[in-house]
Amino acid sequence: MVQFLSSGVKATERDCPPPDIPYNSVDARRWKGTLALRLADQVAIVTGASSGIGRALALELAREGARLVLVARRLADLQALAREIAGQGGTALAVQGDVTAAGDMERAVQLALDAWGRIDILVANAGIYVQAGVTQLALEQLQEAMEVNFYGAMRSVLAVLPTMRGQHRGHLVLMCSQDVMIPIPGDGPYVASKSALSGLAQTMRQELREEGIRVTAIYPGRIDTPLIAHLRMPAASRKAPPELLARHAVRSIIAGRRRLVYPASGYLYLLRELWPALGDWLIKVLHLQGWPAG
Repeated sequence: MVQFLSSGVKATERDCPPPDIPYNSVDARRWKGTLALRLADQVAIVTGASSGIGRALALELAREGARLVLVARRLADLQALAREIAGQGGTALAVQGDVTAAGDMERAVQLALDAWGRIDILVANAGIYVQAGVTQLALEQLQEAMEVNFYGAMRSVLAVLPTMRGQHRGHLVLMCSQDVMIPIPGDGPYVASKSALSGLAQTMRQELREEGIRVTAIYPGRIDTPLIAHLRMPAASRKAPPELLARHAVRSIIAGRRRLVYPASGYLYLLRELWPALGDWLIKVLHLQGWPAG
């Protein structure tokens, strides 16, 4: 049987680690001497790490050797994830925190510094999916979306920025959305909050480059997470596994890419920019907003 490591290194049964070591774990890669540990000993904070994209990203970062600070509201889920990472030879610290609560991110940053003395990567992933048609929209819905998706992300950024500036290096990873590129009817509050984040990410990328701090904006499409469990999607916009997004995202972090659009169907926005009426028609005909799962 032939298997592949995520680094692209091919291995046969003879090369496999002992049965008590998970095949693609950090320990297995050390045992094999294949250094796909391209983030070895770097410290990464991941918000919204208890499920979905955040959980998948944390596991993928750990496989590349990063030390993880896992932040979310559900402590039991974080602790279970930290044990899973430790079981694969990685290192993770579970920190209960809410990106909307003043001081929670500063506390997570301080715990990271106390443990390892540095912060190399922030993945500002925590988010909520607030839907409302314009004619039924309440200001409170916009505020809820902005509080988590925009202000929550920026609380995380502002909490790590002094440390990264002091180090003259760091990497900010901001979870935007393809809804920014292809706004879907009914997603107004979500689109508004992610558009604000996307715009500021592009500004920060230019301003912070001279200080040695990189910024990557990630634009996921429909990803199979609890956020959209209530939706059934058409074939043209199938839900992609969060593990695949995480793999592409971590590769983008390692390569220092400025932007990741995944799945590539997000590039439909180029057509929409050139011919807005056709773009609007395709969104309607393809029913990209999906249907209630029930």
